[in-house]
Amino acid sequence: MSRITQSVSQLLTSFGPGAMLDLPTRSVIIAGLEHWDAWKGKFKTIEEPRLSTLLQQQLVQGGRWDAGKPVKLLTPPIAQETRDDADPAGISVRIFPTWFTCEGDGPGDQQRRRRLVPWSDLEAGGGRAKYQREDGKKVDVTPVRFVAACEKGHLQDINWKWLIHRGEACNEPIWIEEEGTSADPANIRIGCLCGRPPISLADAFKPGFLGMCRGQRPWLDSAEPACTEVLHFLSRSATNTYFAQTVTVISLPIHDDALGEAIRKHWSSFQNATGKEFVAVLRHVAEIGATLQGYSDDAVFARIQQMREQDGRAASIHPKIEEFDLLGCGRDYIGRDSEGEPLFAETLARGDCAPCLTASGHELLSSIVAVHRLRAVTCLYGFTRLEPAPTMSESILEEVRLMVDGAPLAESADWLPAMEQKGEGIFLKINPVAMRAWLDKDEVVARGRLLEVGLDRYSEKYGTNPDRPGVAYVALHTLAHSIMDQIALESGYPFSSLRERVYAISSPHEGIPDRFGILIYTAGAGAQGTLGGLVEAASRIPALVTSGLERLRLCSNDPICADHDPTVSGDERSLHGAACHSCLLVPETSCEARNVFLDRTLLVGTLTEAQAELFGA
Repeated sequence: MSRITQSVSQLLTSFGPGAMLDLPTRSVIIAGLEHWDAWKGKFKTIEEPRLSTLLQQQLVQGGRWDAGKPVKLLTPPIAQETRDDADPAGISVRIFPTWFTCEGDGPGDQQRRRRLVPWSDLEAGGGRAKYQREDGKKVDVTPVRFVAACEKGHLQDINWKWLIHRGEACNEPIWIEEEGTSADPANIRIGCLCGRPPISLADAFKPGFLGMCRGQRPWLDSAEPACTEVLHFLSRSATNTYFAQTVTVISLPIHDDALGEAIRKHWSSFQNATGKEFVAVLRHVAEIGATLQGYSDDAVFARIQQMREQDGRAASIHPKIEEFDLLGCGRDYIGRDSEGEPLFAETLARGDCAPCLTASGHELLSSIVAVHRLRAVTCLYGFTRLEPAPTMSESILEEVRLMVDGAPLAESADWLPAMEQKGEGIFLKINPVAMRAWLDKDEVVARGRLLEVGLDRYSEKYGTNPDRPGVAYVALHTLAHSIMDQIALESGYPFSSLRERVYAISSPHEGIPDRFGILIYTAGAGAQGTLGGLVEAASRIPALVTSGLERLRLCSNDPICADHDPTVSGDERSLHGAACHSCLLVPETSCEARNVFLDRTLLVGTLTEAQAELFGA
């Protein structure tokens, strides 16, 4: 049998600890970090002090990390495609769900019934792949399609016997029967041969019908006691069974002296140093000792303390602020054009980027930056079920916040899975004067209130508190999608390979300018970079913007798309205005906000609205 593999990006965004995965003969759940094969030395340390410090501060504050334990970032175990590795490093999985269906033995009208059997009743030999019926026939089994979860991320099998008998003892077989050809739960019944009336799975969506959560965490070794949440009915292949909590930062160049660079190179080892004696022990590691030659233990430890203080101060600043300030600094060259540098960019000359004009006549683009080389580091720190976790908010600068109310990846791991991706990009610095003039228009304020009401409707329906990024973010996010669409059309890049980072940061402090910008980049894990096609498109940004805006004026789903009222629906469509799959929605891997907070009405006039647009006709 061939090895089951996943890409690193899939593991961090879709199939991390706690996620269910279908294998050829089983459904399994990815085990916690303690059960990943770290001992085989297949993990690679990723040095990104800004991200490590940010995660430690936020997770400690949220009660999900020990205060004295630094956060180490490691890659998952990478498979080596060599024949001499008979027992490669890997990631453990566990059977889940543990209920199965199999072919029944009923006559006539009962032939469509399938028996429900637990894992313990399967044939012990042959990997428990079959069930032996009372008539002696061995039949194949299939994992049941339905599970139960709570809003805290707990997951468990549905107690099918309790569902039918409500606590009364019964040893008769139970069965599942599907009517028609759809997978609608209303067409599925669960019954028992004892003769009790069968129940319809349509009732499983009623609050409390499945009972209370028992705090089970099948991806870990222990349950979480005293959970007071009610269980929710889920299809194990549904998209809302797992929402990864990830955070991504763009690596920034840090140009220290020789000692600082030597320490940074092995920061995961040095960051928890408690004294010069700790440094003396590390000197015995050949690779580390060679970089410290000529420096005393006292000097090394003093520099470590200094760097820890610097990282602590930097972690209190939103990562996007540092990225924006560097990429938008206006210098001709940003970073160094040398191997090993995380970032190298070039600010294009004014003649290379003729500015786009807004409806009020302001120049929209302050500068265009061709990012020849960048490094993005993404870390998985938890997950949620039923509802996705909010992303980092740009609207509050005093406090960097991660959504830390999620399920844990491990019982007590001292590391988190991460990946580094290298590539290229284009950074657009948006003129804050143009944005402020537009944001102050009465029509824009009114449209913003409409979008806010949509957010309120969503919160009322689902009992959550989604991000409220503001009108500026929605407009720039929409513009980013439009530009990515044009790049994919004209440059040959597949849309799914493009990424975005939107900077819409309104500072609450006087004298500090607002930060508005867009970074569009492409990057791949394990690659040394890309081929330069995205950088080449930087000089054509004004034309790409113009073409993209023209396409947004009319959607193939108009007038339905343009007429969409976010205050009415109450579902996820309440989180955006005029936007749909035909005009603005993009592959999920490309969008930093799950394809919400979009509204083309804020950029151009549509069939129903032509007053709040940023760009005139």
